[in-house]
Amino acid sequence: MRKIKILILSFIILFVGSLLAGGYFYWQWNTLKNNPGIATEDENKKLIRDLSKLILLPDEVPTIATVTDPSKLSDQAFFANAKVGYKVLVFSIAKKAILYDPFTHKVIEVGPVNLTEEEGGSAITPNIEKINE
Repeated sequence: MRKIKILILSFIILFVGSLLAGGYFYWQWNTLKNNPGIATEDENKKLIRDLSKLILLPDEVPTIATVTDPSKLSDQAFFANAKVGYKVLVFSIAKKAILYDPFTHKVIEVGPVNLTEEEGGSAITPNIEKINE
């Protein structure tokens, strides 16, 4: 009789624990679904934190892009070694660009950025140059 009570109590505790865990993970998923920018911000902060261990970064928030098609960038020397998934961080105030491989945690290229404003609009197009070392 005592074993049955312990078994029933164990199942109740396991069931309640499962409900609580499921509710917590549903709440997390729902929060991310309603505000996907949170995940992007966290990913960018991690990227900057990892990169700052390798190189001194300017004290500003960079514009971050991911290389999706290196063949479109092949005409620019800065992207000569770019591969799919590499990150480009552009620091507009410091006028510096960094090509970073998040898979191997290596800085691939660093170069200056010349920001030019297009005629008739306010769009700013970065021209990234490669520094010959």
